[in-house]
Amino acid sequence: MRHSASHVMAGAVQELFPEARFAIGPPIEDGFYYDFDLPRPLTPDDLRLVEEGMRRAIAAEHPFSQEEMSQEEARKLFAGQPYKLELLDDIPDDTVSIYHHGDFIDLCRGPHLPSTAEVKAFKLLSISGAYWRGDEKRPMLQRIYGTVFETEEQLQDYLQRLEEAQQRDHRRLSRELDLVSLQEAVGPGLALWHPKGGLVRHIIEGFWREEHLKRGYDIVYSPHIARADLWRISGHLEMYREFLYSPIDIDGQQYILKPMNCPFHILMYKSRLRSYRDLPLRWAELGTVYRYERSGVLHGLARVRGFTQDDAHIFCRPDQLRDEVVGVLELARFMLHSFGFQDYDVLLATRPEKYTGSDEVWEQATAALRSALEELGQPYEEDPGEGVFYGPKIDIKLKDALGRGWQGPTTQVDFNLPQRFEVTYTGEDGQEHTAVMVHRTVLGSMERFLATLVEHYKGAFPVWLAPVQAVIIPIADRHLEYAGQVETELKGAGLRARVDSRSERMNQKIRQAQMEKVPYMLVVGDREAEAGAVSLRLRSGENRGQLPVVDFITEAGQAITGHL
Repeated sequence: MRHSASHVMAGAVQELFPEARFAIGPPIEDGFYYDFDLPRPLTPDDLRLVEEGMRRAIAAEHPFSQEEMSQEEARKLFAGQPYKLELLDDIPDDTVSIYHHGDFIDLCRGPHLPSTAEVKAFKLLSISGAYWRGDEKRPMLQRIYGTVFETEEQLQDYLQRLEEAQQRDHRRLSRELDLVSLQEAVGPGLALWHPKGGLVRHIIEGFWREEHLKRGYDIVYSPHIARADLWRISGHLEMYREFLYSPIDIDGQQYILKPMNCPFHILMYKSRLRSYRDLPLRWAELGTVYRYERSGVLHGLARVRGFTQDDAHIFCRPDQLRDEVVGVLELARFMLHSFGFQDYDVLLATRPEKYTGSDEVWEQATAALRSALEELGQPYEEDPGEGVFYGPKIDIKLKDALGRGWQGPTTQVDFNLPQRFEVTYTGEDGQEHTAVMVHRTVLGSMERFLATLVEHYKGAFPVWLAPVQAVIIPIADRHLEYAGQVETELKGAGLRARVDSRSERMNQKIRQAQMEKVPYMLVVGDREAEAGAVSLRLRSGENRGQLPVVDFITEAGQAITGHL
């Protein structure tokens, strides 16, 4: 139905713009889109006209008809459609398939509904720009997104969820809450962490470090660039080239911005001889990496070009592998639950089309991951062909308000890099053995994790994560001194508090604190100063009334410690 709806939409666009040149119009999860090269920019009014054209086509009950023809015939048919001609270049067969309904004809394999009449409850959603084939060096096209469901009820339910997702959109909330910005002057996909966002990140990273040290990890650091030869040995130059930035020449040597942290940790391991008694070694790093992503796939903080991974690598013996993977999965689950995530999908990603290493090694690594999942009783689905080039992995996808999955924790077993770099240990038998390596993150990247947190909590972080936990609001200037005393007392108790000393009205200050998603607003006036108290309001709008400062400190402290 969604594929058919994209054709119905394209036919309506053709009615509106007879000179339109058509690119592609696939179905996607929850909807469809079509890319067009048009004589002028589309407007919201155009969407309304296109919808009207779609309704006419649906009412006309045009059948969807398939026809097969030769490449030569198709090229004559699409002579004025350069994007279709380019698509024909990619079809190796001499015979191609087309579909038509009414006056609209498209190069298409199908399938489609029997007729336009079976396209049910639909809605066109938005207009955006999209480079042809996702390449910023190619023409910029106009993309119309739409959705369609079997019933009007399903459509309205989706539109409500879409509205909720828009209200939770981290791109808007991060800007409004002054957490992070992405600015053209810096470059696409490169985030600037503002003081409030930096404080939230500091809290996350502090919690992360504390838990890792408790579980036997050591913290390491590595540089942002390395000689190109290192990435040649690791296989990244061969298997990951499309994501690497161009080399930098330094003293006649070529250096590359690191896309991964793993080769550095391997070199640390190889800096001395290792015994079987030394293993496992668990080394963790909040390492910033750089990967080239096409402009068309960048998405706020969720898809960027420079990001910090909560990365770690475990070097172990084969007989230790399953226990180490189990430990990683337990830590990932603990971290997610601590930050309030209960709804996520677990995927076991298997060997991709391009890979290194023997099939036997891949089967051994995949079996270890599967065994760990089953030992924990963790439900999972297989994700065929989605492993990384050096090994299979377990991916945990965090769900947003629309149920879409975003990459979170990942656990990867790697027998290949240890072989490439000759990562060995001396066994109990006195012989050299190749170590097994586990790559893992338990949050993902700091950028994407913040985006997910913002959307999960709609910007209203739990008290322990809130950059400002309490705003003290004096009713009049004469109450500023007492407000300062309360601030000092709260900060002494470890709370993040500030006084709003602006010359605005009290209600305006309360409103501003609510918009900033501050958990507590403490109003102070004559009565509060005399009683050593505050008048407590919550960001929900609830007015709790007066209570002693010491009681508020106790209540806030319980809210902070109660997150675990």
